[in-house]
Amino acid sequence: MKTALVLFAHGARDPEWAAPLRRVRASIVQRSPAMPVELAFLEFLAPTLPECAAELIRQGADKVVILPMFIARGGHLKREVPEMLDALRQVYPDVEFVLQQAVGENAAVIRAMADVALELAELPPA
Repeated sequence: MKTALVLFAHGARDPEWAAPLRRVRASIVQRSPAMPVELAFLEFLAPTLPECAAELIRQGADKVVILPMFIARGGHLKREVPEMLDALRQVYPDVEFVLQQAVGENAAVIRAMADVALELAELPPA
């Protein structure tokens, strides 16, 4: 089974908004070069999740893990994304699609954000 990872983010009108996500992707690729890793966006930026999934499947992925790069599970992740996955499963019935929890709900990410907050609280104002 060839697993691919999609870092799925909301998107923004300003393309520079995605720069940190590109750095996350680059870090993953550096640490796990054999795993296909791509970025996909809900709106404003390309590619969309369906476009990204289609390309990864064309490259041979038969399992696509979607990691929402969201702080928490809100309306998009509760309603729109499951609908997108249902549509993808109909188009690609032989591909396993796995939706992970929002990255911001992961205990390690919560600890990292708390560490940064405490560190920044000790700095003089910018």
